[in-house]
Amino acid sequence: MPSITLRDGAQLFYKDWGNPKGSIVTFSHGWPLSSDNFENQMVFLADKGYRVIAHDRRGHGRSTQTWTGNNMDTFVDDLEELFSHLNVQNAMMVGHSHGGGEVTHYLGKHGTKRFKKAVLIGAVPPLMLKTSANAEGTDMSVFDSFRAAIHKDRAQFFLDVPSGPFFGFNRPGVQKSEGQIQSWWSQGMASSYKSVYDSIKDFSETDFTEDLKKIDVPVLVLHGDDDQVVPIQAAGMKSVKLLPKGTLKVYKGGSHAIHNLQIDEVNKDLLTFLQS
Repeated sequence: MPSITLRDGAQLFYKDWGNPKGSIVTFSHGWPLSSDNFENQMVFLADKGYRVIAHDRRGHGRSTQTWTGNNMDTFVDDLEELFSHLNVQNAMMVGHSHGGGEVTHYLGKHGTKRFKKAVLIGAVPPLMLKTSANAEGTDMSVFDSFRAAIHKDRAQFFLDVPSGPFFGFNRPGVQKSEGQIQSWWSQGMASSYKSVYDSIKDFSETDFTEDLKKIDVPVLVLHGDDDQVVPIQAAGMKSVKLLPKGTLKVYKGGSHAIHNLQIDEVNKDLLTFLQS
C-alpha cells in the first residue's frame, strides 16, 4: 500500500489513481472515516482522465495511529508533506465535513500555490460550536454526548450515527442502505479510538473564519438543506459569505452525506466546476 513517512515517523496512507499526467484532484475525508468514503467520486473523475489523490488522515484508516497530533495544524502539515512528495500543482481540493475543515485550514495556512479551486461538501467551517457570537452553532452538550457515547460503546455509537443522522436514514420514507451503514461502521472502527475521540474537539471547536477569508481561489460549497450533522445555516450559508470567491449550491432535502447518496449529482457538479 502506498504511503509516505512523515516528519515524526508516522506513515500516511494514500491512493493515487487515474491518469498520472492528468489534472489533479485531491480528497479529504470526514470523521471518523477514510479515503474509502470518496471512492465514487475518485473512480468517476479517474475515468474522465483526471489524477485523483486521497489520503487516510493520521489516526484514521490505514495510516499510523499516532497518540498525539490529532489536530488541524498537524493534519494540514501532513498534507503539505504529501503534496510535496507527489508534486501536486494546479490542482483542485475537495473535502467533506471534517475534511472540509482540513481543506479550509490547509489553504489558509499553506496558501493556494498548489491549488486553483476547492470544493467544500457538508463542511464544518466556519465554526460548528454554538457560542455567543455563533448562535446558529451546535451546543457543546451534543459534542459531550459524542464523547460519552464513544466511551460507553464506540461500536454501537458507530452504528447509530450512520443508521440515523449521517445519511438521513432517520427521516420518514427514506430507504436505508445497510451497505452504507456497514461501510461507515467499518471505516470508523478501523480508525484509532484516541484520534476519533480527540478529533471531536478539533472539528467542533476549530474556528476557520480567518482561513476562509484568506482563500483567494474559487470555492464551490455543496450543502444539503437537511444536513442534521452540520446544519447549513451554521456552515455552508456562513462560509460562502466569508469566502472571497465562494459559490453555494444547496441540495434540496440533502443529508450530510450527499456525495454518498446523490452520487451522480455531486459527480456532475465536481466535473462541471473542474471544467469551468
